[in-house]
Amino acid sequence: MEQSQTTACADDALSIPPLRIGSHTLNSRLILGTGRYDSFETMQRSFVTSGSDCVTIAVRQEKLHDSTGRNIIDFIDLDRFTLLPNTAGCYDADTAVRCARMGREILKRLENPGANWVKLEVLGDSRSLLPDPIESLKATERLTADGFEVLCYTSDDPIIARRLKDAGAVAVMPAGSPIGSGLGIANPNHLEIIRDDLKRDDPSYPLVVDAGIGTASDAAVAMELGYDAVLLNTAVAHAKNPVLMAGSMSLAVRAGWLARRSGRIGRSRFGSASSPEIGVISDRRK
Repeated sequence: MEQSQTTACADDALSIPPLRIGSHTLNSRLILGTGRYDSFETMQRSFVTSGSDCVTIAVRQEKLHDSTGRNIIDFIDLDRFTLLPNTAGCYDADTAVRCARMGREILKRLENPGANWVKLEVLGDSRSLLPDPIESLKATERLTADGFEVLCYTSDDPIIARRLKDAGAVAVMPAGSPIGSGLGIANPNHLEIIRDDLKRDDPSYPLVVDAGIGTASDAAVAMELGYDAVLLNTAVAHAKNPVLMAGSMSLAVRAGWLARRSGRIGRSRFGSASSPEIGVISDRRK
């Protein structure tokens, strides 16, 4: 009985609370994308292994059917996953707003609860895939006024991150590094500035690292920086074993969240003995 109580206490200590973004509650802090998988079957298995309950789908770019005519939606359990429509491939506010509205209508027909939110991407160019801050801000203002809950992809610029929050974005999602680059967290200092600024008045305001994650350690670092979730696609879809990588990402997000709240030790240039020094036999060589 005592052992079972100890085990229960350990499980409680390692539990992670759900994440609230706008009107949505996510039990997993890992959000996956639907693109770039070799097959719908691999995508489906990766989703299940990840433990995620939210996947994002590109309204403008998504290849909804494979070479045999099968529909990607048939491989996503709509009773389990909340779809997050995104505006990937848009380069101006007008196009992004049209895509968001299109995604809303599609998800309404599917009766999926994700119809009222959107992952906003407005890119500056096709080479860097970095966001256009001016068009992103314009689109955020328009979509918010239109009743959308906007999760906005942005650069790691603290100023535009603040402007997007002030414009009504329910979550700001700075890139760890460029989309699909696998470079990980390129500028942790800027991500920390964004975190401190946007959470100063509201510690519960959701921040998501979106893009650039290459492997599980990158996801853990993002969470250790005090972010609330990680959104990724290529790191899983293009891994040699996507299903296994999806599982490792799930564990990394959990480990990073727990580590952040554990309070890491300070860094030092010199070593610090972990064993007690009182009462040890001296060898006179100190």
